[in-house]
Amino acid sequence: MTQNIWGYHPKAGHTVGTSLTGFKVEATDGSIGKVDKHSDEVDSSYLVVDTGMWIFGKHVLLPAGTVTRIDAAEEKIYVDRSKAQIKDAPEFDKDKHVGDVGYHEQIAGYYSGFRG
Repeated sequence: MTQNIWGYHPKAGHTVGTSLTGFKVEATDGSIGKVDKHSDEVDSSYLVVDTGMWIFGKHVLLPAGTVTRIDAAEEKIYVDRSKAQIKDAPEFDKDKHVGDVGYHEQIAGYYSGFRG
């Protein structure tokens, strides 16, 4: 894999230290929710998205490498995965998403299998 799935694309427009909490998240085929939490850690950047009623109030973990563009003016984040791909992702585990290498490998393996 040439691109680190846990790092923001250079062209995404993210500045480290900028809060993305509350930004709307747009999949390739529509809105999926809002950012509840995010991380800018090197090789471990991610978004935790609250999907609201879309998939019954679940949270999903999106590696930063899925982000294609951030529109700060509109407070929107665009990702290169479909709603179905995100809905079918491994279940978000609030206790494992920080520091659990195996969990990160599982998530990375899932999202790396899709390209746009």
